[in-house]
Amino acid sequence: MIRSMTGFARRERHGDWGTLIWELRTVNHRFLDINLRLPEGFSVYESAIRARLQKSLLRGRVDVWLRFQEVESGGLRLNRDLAGQLQAVYGELLQCWNLREAVLNPLDALRWPGLVQSAGMDSAVLEEEMLALLDSTLAELQTSREREGAALAQILLSRVEAIAEQTRALRAHLPELEEGLRKRLQTRLADLALQVDPQRWEQEMVFYLQRQDTAEELDRLDTHLAELRRVLARREAVGRRLDFLMQELNREANTLASKAADSQVTFASVELKVLIEQMREQVQNVE
Repeated sequence: MIRSMTGFARRERHGDWGTLIWELRTVNHRFLDINLRLPEGFSVYESAIRARLQKSLLRGRVDVWLRFQEVESGGLRLNRDLAGQLQAVYGELLQCWNLREAVLNPLDALRWPGLVQSAGMDSAVLEEEMLALLDSTLAELQTSREREGAALAQILLSRVEAIAEQTRALRAHLPELEEGLRKRLQTRLADLALQVDPQRWEQEMVFYLQRQDTAEELDRLDTHLAELRRVLARREAVGRRLDFLMQELNREANTLASKAADSQVTFASVELKVLIEQMREQVQNVE
């Protein structure tokens, strides 16, 4: 079923290296907007973290917090892999700017996040644990979003059925509507004491009824409702498609209102617009 863009998940993991805590919160947004907050020394993992988030989430504003409480080990060690990468980048920078060989100040390098780590912490193990915990937190978040999405789908389907009930009632009312229009026109002509050629009368009557005919709008409404049911059963991001269908439904409801020839059609068109607006508000939260 569909997913909501609103969700929350929190997971933590303890190890010899300390405690990791991921917290994810999502709300509705037109696009995927990731707001990532990492503790000092974890910025080197940002690209890997973003890749996982982008693979799992398609739309919504995502606030991501990672908290790390390190176990006191009483010593420090150099992250040699990161130190080698910094040295390589420094060499490329000298070539790019066509500068002569210069020595990188070690004190400046020590300011780089993650270059100095706790002596008891294995950075490779910590990265693996951190990303594994992120995966499980994302899974929990998706379960939360799917659970709320299922509730949203039921709300939307109930509105779909309410709109379908209105269209069925209007279809049943069409013969009565046509007969009422004929009688009103005949009464008006009788009041004016006008003699009208019967053939001309039928031609004008057909033209007038065509202008007031709502069958085409009802057909299109039924088509959109069938598409809504199909879309709501899909297991993918359908928020934008649903938003488009809301626009189409609203267009047909407005056209129906402009053709309202009696109180029942007027009431139905108003009710349709109320139901469509209720759906549109819920659709804004669908991924």
